[in-house]
Amino acid sequence: MVSNWGSDIYLFGRFPEHRDRITEVLRACDYYLCECHRDVALAEGLGLERGKVLGVIPNAGGLDVMAVRNMATGPTSERRLILVKGYQDWAGRSLVALTALGMCADALHGDRVAVYLASKDVELAAHLLAANSGLEVEIVPRCSHMEMLRWYGQARIYVGLSLSDAISTSLTEAMALGAFPIQSCTACADEWIDDGVSGFIVPPEDPRRVAEAIQKAIADDELVDNAARENWKTVEARLSFVDIRDQVLTAYRRVVESIK
Repeated sequence: MVSNWGSDIYLFGRFPEHRDRITEVLRACDYYLCECHRDVALAEGLGLERGKVLGVIPNAGGLDVMAVRNMATGPTSERRLILVKGYQDWAGRSLVALTALGMCADALHGDRVAVYLASKDVELAAHLLAANSGLEVEIVPRCSHMEMLRWYGQARIYVGLSLSDAISTSLTEAMALGAFPIQSCTACADEWIDDGVSGFIVPPEDPRRVAEAIQKAIADDELVDNAARENWKTVEARLSFVDIRDQVLTAYRRVVESIK
């Protein structure tokens, strides 16, 4: 059985030194699980032939949607926080997000910025953004999952940029807590949000496009409130840990039955 998070298929499947190894594994596997419908097609193109697709299921296991529903603080339009995912590495592009915020700082009157999971270079860039733009910027300390969800529940906008991802757990948690998502096009965000309606899907290395998306989400109260309602419907329908647990158990039972 093979499962993947997204980057191993979507990103590394394009490199010859990885592609042959991926193909070898996919040709040998009996069952395949992934997070994106995008990755089913990619896997089939990379050698998945006899292996049966067991489902497209969020790897993080979903959320207790009833508990999460009570964690959001007020309408999204009344929130004044922009939450930035702080990964900057082989895939993460948080420095692009910080550059974008600097480009549209004049439009962010009274808004504050919080960066979580920030490395030292990202912390430095965040401090420089504050010094150069006058924006209030803070680094979110390492915290529990429940505390992190509360940050989402205070945010008007969530920005997550990377060269490669699957559904992005951060995206789905932002959706659940009412934060308007701005997610890079390299995740399969298009399978979860409607670009321009319930979020914005942007290039991960184009700060100007990211800045334009932030400005629109700051200026349009109706947009972010409507998005919160639409995204909550999606969360209820697709992200309940009870439903996901049942999908996983059904998939495993299918495997067990096939080898009896």
